[in-house]
Amino acid sequence: MLEADNVSNDGADITPVVQTVDAQATPAQQSERYSGSRQSRDDDQQERPESSSLPTLREHLLAQLGTTRASERDSALVGLLIDDLNDDGFLESSLQSIHDMLDPELAVEIDELSAALSLLQSFDPPGIGARDLAECLNLQLKHPDLACIPALTDPQIQTIAQQICAEHLDVLAAGNLSKLQESLGCKTSTLQQAHACILRLNPRPGSAWARPAAEYAIPDVIVRKTPQGYKPFLNESALPKLNVNAIYAQALGSARSGEHSALHGQLQEARWLIRNVNQRYETILRVSDFIVSHQQAFFEGGWGCLRPLTLREVAAELGMHESTISRATNQKFMLTPLGTVELKRFFGAGLSAGNGETTSTMAVQTRIRDLIQGEDLGKPLSDGQLATMLEKEGIQVARRTVAKYRELMRIPSASLRKSHAQARR
Repeated sequence: MLEADNVSNDGADITPVVQTVDAQATPAQQSERYSGSRQSRDDDQQERPESSSLPTLREHLLAQLGTTRASERDSALVGLLIDDLNDDGFLESSLQSIHDMLDPELAVEIDELSAALSLLQSFDPPGIGARDLAECLNLQLKHPDLACIPALTDPQIQTIAQQICAEHLDVLAAGNLSKLQESLGCKTSTLQQAHACILRLNPRPGSAWARPAAEYAIPDVIVRKTPQGYKPFLNESALPKLNVNAIYAQALGSARSGEHSALHGQLQEARWLIRNVNQRYETILRVSDFIVSHQQAFFEGGWGCLRPLTLREVAAELGMHESTISRATNQKFMLTPLGTVELKRFFGAGLSAGNGETTSTMAVQTRIRDLIQGEDLGKPLSDGQLATMLEKEGIQVARRTVAKYRELMRIPSASLRKSHAQARR
């Protein structure tokens, strides 16, 4: 009765009259580069991007274990430790915890597990099997790749780097190089070279083998530039192709009154489903049209030109409830000249920009990032200095707000940026 492309039907009792029709994808001209993401939905016949023939970290380590002369018992213990590694290559459980989980009849000693761990930590990649970051970095420093980090040919630099990783990582993370130099009793140049060597190490040795499932965002709306400005259009290739099977509808229409009353109800439900789906996409298009008309400057100038916009404003303009707008934009995406963007990213409160005008928080964050990218690496800008510079541009923002935005963008503090710059010299 109901023909569907990419909308599933959970009603088991109407399964006999449901037909599935292949989607006839017709990507818009502006989004042809996205056409590769719209493939067959048959998981059994379509190879997913995340399915790869490359070996996993476990397979990589077991292959090395097979080349050793370890006994069958020791190999089994190393295999047990390999199974306990996380995606970063760290041992998830303590040796004591692993020992406690073993069958007492096996009579495995804790020293045997320690020996198995030592064997595992000798495998490639360096740092594998570490129990914390300090051990991971020190394992790499004990057997360094001198071709990639030639400075470690100097025994003094190697020793200082090992001391930092073993005892002073917290001080290094805080960027307090003067305190670190005082604790180590070394020259500034030696400390800087040791720091530079540590930055070249891999804090996640197993990450090269981690293959997370690919994430896709098929745009529901495509923004095109027209003579009247930018306009949104529904992505026809992403719309569910739904209609009522005419043969079944005609058969039910010609049936005598009282016959097939259950199917008559299901026919009505199918028509309501189609109506609700169409109404949802009409709402998405209306919301998108308001967003695009409100954010014309964004499509020309990028995130720095984004204007503040709230769900309440959209709801008031369209005569809908805020919750309706929120549900309609949840996990819905728009293809723009700047890439595919979730609709919710266009919403945000505003900050005072002087002259009674406001600017969006996203625009402020973009400006902060631009200022930091253009700073003197030897004298990085503090949060207070950034707030002062923004104030001169007419943007009223407190120092703590600048710090919050900087942390949201994962930009280190001024002291850390300075220490990283010194280490790269």
